Amino acid sequence: MEILNIQNQSDLFNESVEIFWGQWGNETNYDFYKDCMRHSSKDKDAIPRFYIAIEGKEIIGTYALLRNDINSRQDLFPWLACLYVKPEYRGRSIGKSLLEHGLNASAQLGYEKLYLSSDLEGYYENYGWVNSTITYGPSGGSIKVYEKTTSEKAGLEI
Repeated sequence: MEILNIQNQSDLFNESVEIFWGQWGNETNYDFYKDCMRHSSKDKDAIPRFYIAIEGKEIIGTYALLRNDINSRQDLFPWLACLYVKPEYRGRSIGKSLLEHGLNASAQLGYEKLYLSSDLEGYYENYGWVNSTITYGPSGGSIKVYEKTTSEKAGLEI
């Protein structure tokens, strides 16, 4: 399995947009996802970034590093968002690998912590993430915020 920045994978761009939008979007916001991904960072030291996990030429997982995950905690960043593994590939620690890649990429970008918001119970705690606070979405509901200290690994392609 490889984890790749979609900005470096023009042949997989449209398929990547379909997968991100298919998991996280709705019938009215396809262009939002496509535009966000098209204009994700090409600079070595900037976000947003969208990543895909591939096996062969098949996209089997996704995640993004964002300035904000559309929530009230604008003071916290970067955010890991859109973590997804295709159902037939679950149980192989791919989600764990994507989380670790996000932490390492964030460290290489100079960030000491990475944040994510989720309503899942127990998943992120299994990988050492700490539920540190809550945030509010545009609809007004609250959601848990998790954080983890980043660590850098030499040679990671971000």
